[in-house]
Amino acid sequence: MMANVMTPTAFKRSVKNPRSPAGLTPALRALWWAKKDNWARAHKIVMDDDGRDSAWVHAHLHRVEGDASNARYWYREAGRPAAKAAPAAEWNAIVKALIEK
Repeated sequence: MMANVMTPTAFKRSVKNPRSPAGLTPALRALWWAKKDNWARAHKIVMDDDGRDSAWVHAHLHRVEGDASNARYWYREAGRPAAKAAPAAEWNAIVKALIEK
């Protein structure tokens, strides 16, 4: 899987490309699209995946959207505490955690 050989820095740089890197997990692919300001595409990806990592990204997306109650639901589904950091810092933390997983 790409996530095992990609660093967080390389992942962040890849957002400048027109296509996401091959082999990303759904959660990382959604984060990639979110960073490209394509919330709808990112949301569709996490809606179609029932894993905890996607639930975490789903929570982040609703937090960015300003839907706090929906975000809280998805943080619970992910087994994660609700984020307190700025959304950009949370995005970085999720990327790092998922890549280093």
